[in-house]
Amino acid sequence: MPTLKFHPIAEIFPLLEGPEFADLVADIAEYGQHEPIWLYEGLILDGRNRYRACVELGLKPETCEYQGDDPEAYVISMNLHRRHLNESQRAMCAARMANMERGGDRKSIQYNSDQTANWQFDRASAADTFKVNERSVNRAAKVLHEATPDVIEATDKGHLPVSAAAKIVTEPPDFQDDVAQRVTAGTRPQEAIRQAKAERITQRAIEQPTGRYRVLYADPPWSYGNTQPDYHPEQRDHYPVMSLTDICALPVVEWVEDDAVLFLWVTSPILEEAFRVVKAWGFTYKSSFVWDKIKHNMGHYNSVRHELLLVCTRGSCLPDVAKLFDSVQSIERTAHSAKPEEFRQIIDTVYPYGERIELFARRHVAGWAAWGLEA
Repeated sequence: MPTLKFHPIAEIFPLLEGPEFADLVADIAEYGQHEPIWLYEGLILDGRNRYRACVELGLKPETCEYQGDDPEAYVISMNLHRRHLNESQRAMCAARMANMERGGDRKSIQYNSDQTANWQFDRASAADTFKVNERSVNRAAKVLHEATPDVIEATDKGHLPVSAAAKIVTEPPDFQDDVAQRVTAGTRPQEAIRQAKAERITQRAIEQPTGRYRVLYADPPWSYGNTQPDYHPEQRDHYPVMSLTDICALPVVEWVEDDAVLFLWVTSPILEEAFRVVKAWGFTYKSSFVWDKIKHNMGHYNSVRHELLLVCTRGSCLPDVAKLFDSVQSIERTAHSAKPEEFRQIIDTVYPYGERIELFARRHVAGWAAWGLEA
């Protein structure tokens, strides 16, 4: 029997792979082929996996010709009935269907002169057919058009949610493939993305400061240790965090003058840990500012809408300018972890003299040295 090819309609659904396909091969080997392979215009419309299993076993496949007038509905009905596809997998199927569209607002199948399928099926109709929302179909279409083959395969197999896959399509191919390999191996999708990001960032070497500074401004990447569900963002989604031990171990005492001041950002849940850092870096706590973010944030015991800026000194380092700013500053928060420039202006005002450095800086600011991965 000549080799059979797959009908374009059948390609909407991903092929079985791995243990699922192995189970099918074993079943046919023991019990034979229960259901025929359905052909339409000489191409396999339904039964691609049964056909592959028969080929692998060296068996002649049993075939039947589909005589109906709605092959698309037949394929969808048979595959959705047999398979337990999750929402992301169904979204990928719907996107494949919609990707074949050539305009029009209703489903139909036409054929070009070369007998290739010319579909007319919009995303809204495809989403309705596969019982998913149109937003998921749009994400799936983005994945099909822009992701690497490994990411597409991981999404088709249900390892990688289409929402997560769509987020990483702008990343380099090696990053996408790394994530796909991690989720296929069993790592939770969001954790796989975090690990891939952290691995690449830690590979970048950072030179230690060469001077000695009088004014330090620091916003460490604190690790909170309370892993959130995949649908809830956390610090590691934005930047690689550091353990308290690693933060304390930084040789900051070698970077500062004998008389110096430290302005250290810390959030309320880890306030106690911050004092270990203050001591490890050779400073003593003196006072603090409260940043009232105005907007509320999630918290376990209350709605945490404030952050603390600890003022700590080493040796003798009173302010150079006797100007007292309010300890509470109400400034609406913006991007994640971004600190208002008003606090840097306060520091520059009361401590105008001496070399200054921002630790864990995200950008370079005139008059300040910067140390950090992002800077």
